[in-house]
Amino acid sequence: MMNRMKKGPCRVSVASETGTLRAVLLHRPGVEIERMTPLNAAHALYSDILNKPLVDVEYTNFCGVLEKWTDVYYVEDILETLLDDVDVRRHLVEKSCAMDACIALVPTFMHLDSHSLAAILIEGYEDPSWNGLDDQRYLLKPLYNLFFTRDASSTVFDRVLINSMSFDVRQRETLIYEAIFSHFFGVDLLNAMKWNPDARTEGGDVQIAAPDLLCIGQGIRTNAKGIEYLAQTFAAEREKFHILVQELPMAPESFIHLDMVFTFLGKHQCMAFEPMLKKTGLFAGKATTLITVAGGKVSYQEVPNIVSGLRTLGWDIDPVIGGGSDPWMQLREQWHSGANFFALGEGKVMGYRRNTHTIEALNKAGFEVLKAEDIVSGAVDMHHYDKFVAAFPGSELPRAGGGARCMTMPILRD
Repeated sequence: MMNRMKKGPCRVSVASETGTLRAVLLHRPGVEIERMTPLNAAHALYSDILNKPLVDVEYTNFCGVLEKWTDVYYVEDILETLLDDVDVRRHLVEKSCAMDACIALVPTFMHLDSHSLAAILIEGYEDPSWNGLDDQRYLLKPLYNLFFTRDASSTVFDRVLINSMSFDVRQRETLIYEAIFSHFFGVDLLNAMKWNPDARTEGGDVQIAAPDLLCIGQGIRTNAKGIEYLAQTFAAEREKFHILVQELPMAPESFIHLDMVFTFLGKHQCMAFEPMLKKTGLFAGKATTLITVAGGKVSYQEVPNIVSGLRTLGWDIDPVIGGGSDPWMQLREQWHSGANFFALGEGKVMGYRRNTHTIEALNKAGFEVLKAEDIVSGAVDMHHYDKFVAAFPGSELPRAGGGARCMTMPILRD
């Protein structure tokens, strides 16, 4: 891992999905993604194994756009710095080894330099006695999904929600984020699992629409108890608060999070998967519920869909339909994270260029289409455009099951 970090911690505050981005947390995909085989890919929550040289090119364009716009922090760099603190080091090593049942490795890891240890905590540690045949090659398992920085932690206003991951293969990620946000950024944490062991939340399901409104997906990753935790947390703190909940299909894996079918493009526009709005296909019978917290009491109201729910709350917002008007193209492009856009600011978004019908729909809705390569090279300046989509190449990255929003954890927005 190459050390890029030259900045100290910033303030942590995110009160919308589209306020101007001032700082974001990323993780550049590393050796860990090459430690998947066809035998363990499904366990790692991948539908296929990835070609890392292509991932490197695509991710360089993705993070290059962000580095042209905002302060970028990298997980691996902060982790390396934190491991210089012996107490943080011991906590991470002991907890990591306990979770992966390799506690005998603690003395070995404690004596490593911080750079090497940071790599091992992310990339895994090979069993010295591995015979070349067994499926279990690593005593400390690689964190295959760590570059989806949105999932295991998410900024909610002036705190960070350490998410209670639904699959064991991702639970160790939360140890790293707890350390980063406690010891580097010094921010207070929320954690649904500490409130109730059965509560589950993931960042792809949690969208901070406004200071008084969250939009949350309920499905295979975030459950009703996790949503109840957030409702009760804010009921105790706020005079009035809303949570707009969209029920998601439990399969296939392309519907794992709300941001796979709905993301904000600005205050007045959103990207949406049409069957979710029309409640057709896999979304037939899937409820949309407006939870209102007022004076410490919680009430529930069914609404037709997430856009009408926003309008009920006074939002003047219209959807751009992912995949365009053709239902087959909608399905194809949703599968490759066609609705998964990330906002750099109001009306300034980024997403995969491969989803051509979705990009065309954005262009018709007034978004100038900018090539990520031109932005990174300096041939195009995003700041000269009032409304744009920075379209970056993606053939390998989408096969990992996520898009621009999945790979970004905003820390600070205006």
